[in-house]
Amino acid sequence: MPTEKAGRNKTIDITVQEGRQYLDRCMRADGPQELCAVTDKTIIGDCLQVMPLLPRGFVDLLIADPPYNLDKNFHGQKFHRISDQAYIEYTDNWVRQLLPLLKEDATIYVCCDWQSSPAVAGVLGKYFYIRNRITWQREKGRGARTNWKNGMEDIWFATKSKKYTFHVEDVMVRRRVLAPYRADGRPRDWEETENGNFRNTYPSNFWDDISVPYWSMAENTAHPTQKPEKLLARLILASSGKGDMVFDPFAGSGSTAVTAKKLDRHYLGIEINEQYCVWAEKRLEMAERDRSIQGYADGVFWERNTAALQKRRR
Repeated sequence: MPTEKAGRNKTIDITVQEGRQYLDRCMRADGPQELCAVTDKTIIGDCLQVMPLLPRGFVDLLIADPPYNLDKNFHGQKFHRISDQAYIEYTDNWVRQLLPLLKEDATIYVCCDWQSSPAVAGVLGKYFYIRNRITWQREKGRGARTNWKNGMEDIWFATKSKKYTFHVEDVMVRRRVLAPYRADGRPRDWEETENGNFRNTYPSNFWDDISVPYWSMAENTAHPTQKPEKLLARLILASSGKGDMVFDPFAGSGSTAVTAKKLDRHYLGIEINEQYCVWAEKRLEMAERDRSIQGYADGVFWERNTAALQKRRR
């Protein structure tokens, strides 16, 4: 008998059989596709086989979260660690398939861990202008007795050309002011509120305000490496505009597509695992009723543990 979840456990873990109606919303690409046919869709399939069938030059923003070079079981889809050279070749393969799909002013973000980060950077540097490396703190991780606990991941930021989108004012970070400075008795570069003192600051390439989805969050699924909507919202808001196309060739449980939908972007995701496609479509349905993104409110990104303050301001 399956274990019954606690009342506050919101984890999405329905089976393919239970979620057959969500699987039916997905599509399979059996031949060349027109843009109208794949817009706001989840495609079931291997991205290496699907990408050659997609329209040329339709992607404004690419967010890719490929399997890291680790042994991992993605609900029956197993990825085994390979040599560093083989992982470079694997990365180069999917990147080359991607190239024709990008607009000339497209932006690319690729997720990786510290071990695969050099391989990803090397491949991206062959084809794109590398702009930065973002490092974000996972907040939690397994303890280690013979090494430092791995609590960080990287995201490489690159562009296809020297012309690209970056809306820095849309990704400001709201932080508490612990030692407020006044000029002529008035707050300088900060806001005084009944709930505390705050300042909106420009984001750096180190993000320490991201919470990995957990069981009481509505966005949480049983996917083992799910990315937070807050993290993806920052990428999407900075590097695309409303109505732009956001493409994720390793869609997983749909975090990129769901966040894009909540932020009024078009999306396309490719995912090989039917189970994850079910969860993605379930979340996309939920996004029609609830467009909130944990940690993002009032047009700014809030620090951790400020949920109560965000609610008061609404």
